[in-house]
Amino acid sequence: MNNKNLINDVKVTQVKSSIGRKYDQKLTLIGLGLNKINKSVVLKNTDSVQGMLKKVEHLLKIENV
Repeated sequence: MNNKNLINDVKVTQVKSSIGRKYDQKLTLIGLGLNKINKSVVLKNTDSVQGMLKKVEHLLKIENV
């Protein structure tokens, strides 16, 4: 069984700034609902969200909820 299916939600916190990052990374953060350092959002654990998190994981802290 895939562990990804057992985790329904993920809490994502932006820990680094988007200043100086590529434009597509900035758009990805906005798509995740993040635009300021220390802002947190709880997202459904879908394939599209996982792809977005992978793209900007160096700017985020990701926790299972």
